[in-house]
Amino acid sequence: MTVAASTRARIRTEAASLFSTQGFNGTSMAELAAAVGITKSSLYHHFPSKQALLSEIIEQTVSRVTPRVQEVADMDLPASDRLARAVTLHTIEAIRDREAIACFIEEGRYLSPDFMAVHVANRDQYEQVFQEIFSHGIESGEFIRQDVGIAVKAILGMCNSVVRWYRPDGHQTPEKIAAQFAHLAVHGATASREMIFSDRGYVR
Repeated sequence: MTVAASTRARIRTEAASLFSTQGFNGTSMAELAAAVGITKSSLYHHFPSKQALLSEIIEQTVSRVTPRVQEVADMDLPASDRLARAVTLHTIEAIRDREAIACFIEEGRYLSPDFMAVHVANRDQYEQVFQEIFSHGIESGEFIRQDVGIAVKAILGMCNSVVRWYRPDGHQTPEKIAAQFAHLAVHGATASREMIFSDRGYVR
């Protein structure tokens, strides 16, 4: 890694930490430059704006994880197994890179329209991978027939919540948390398959 690339990576890391703890709007470029140990002009040499910096943090995270989840979706396995694997992968990645994921979840709303368009497209593409797994599960009869979009948003919302409360010194490891989330996701998709989902909820 070149010196410039190393500095750029340090900027992203420090920015994700500050954005996730103080908020995007609560963090100044001057404060970020001081945290990285560079001048403000040097910071702007790497990133022309705070918007561009936030966008790169978010997009690097999405571009790293999306292909891995797609690999899971493409496996020749039952949908329930693929859903469990995808949820496990997503959860562990969220814990491992929780400051950047927090930026994706909480701070992405502050992106300007041009950056927001890219963010929304990539987010929708990521959700589509989970929808693909869920739709296959419904088609095969493994999963309850229900609104796929809502189901996926609920599952990802559960997984994403971990960035707010996970603590490295807690009594649960990332693997145990991921396993429990995977169980909840699959159980929620497959339980009581004889029941039908309607506007009134699940009815027999």
